[in-house]
Amino acid sequence: MTRAWHRSTDPQDYQGLPQPIGAMSKTFVDGHVIEKHQHKRDQLLYAASGIMRLQTERQAWVVPPDGAICIPGGTSHTVSMYGDVDMRTLYIDEAAVQERPRPLCVIAVSNLLRELILALSEEPMVYRPESRAAQIARMIEIEIGRARELALHVPLPVDPRLQGLCAALLADPSDRRTLDDWSQIAGASARTLARLFDNDLGMGFTEWRQRVRFQGAIEALSRGEPVSVVARKHGYNSPSAFTSAFGKGIGAPPSSVAAVQVPRA
Repeated sequence: MTRAWHRSTDPQDYQGLPQPIGAMSKTFVDGHVIEKHQHKRDQLLYAASGIMRLQTERQAWVVPPDGAICIPGGTSHTVSMYGDVDMRTLYIDEAAVQERPRPLCVIAVSNLLRELILALSEEPMVYRPESRAAQIARMIEIEIGRARELALHVPLPVDPRLQGLCAALLADPSDRRTLDDWSQIAGASARTLARLFDNDLGMGFTEWRQRVRFQGAIEALSRGEPVSVVARKHGYNSPSAFTSAFGKGIGAPPSSVAAVQVPRA
């Protein structure tokens, strides 16, 4: 590496660090998009404020408050920002850590893991093996390994019979048509469509549609839209039905997402 060891905001400066985990702090304005890219090291993306949406060729993910996304090295992806995002990125050397790396997934960030991530971000970019930073990094490894996975990814279809259906639901999550209704449009029976969802997307139609609704709802709530409006736009008959389903699926009430809204000047 040719650059001096300083607190860099260039991801390339973190790929050859001499320690297992490096922590980078960087802020992004609402609406900013990090175009498609990949890194040699594994990543853990955590937003101390704001919402992030990550997309790969076959999947889309929304990272809610108190969540982080694990990205294996070599995974090509884009990241979009909702609200002003105060991002912390951990660059993790898979070969050097003791814990088994996580697959591409969103995990729940405990209070302890959050404080550890923030603490490592305040330590020197390069640190000695016996230092306080090294001990923090080791604890981060353990907490990532223990973290609960959140079912927030939306796989994208390959089969052309599903592509039009899924594109329509992504454009309008409030659409309540059943598989019997969609069979008239997709040119396949409801039974065939159900089998395609299981085989191509790894989940049933109802679960897939719910995940699409939750992703859209998280983005809308982060923009400050009222729960009543978000519920209606995402296919729920009432705010209470939406709040109940959201709490069960996300593990937190809609207010926890709305609370991260960053007021604009």
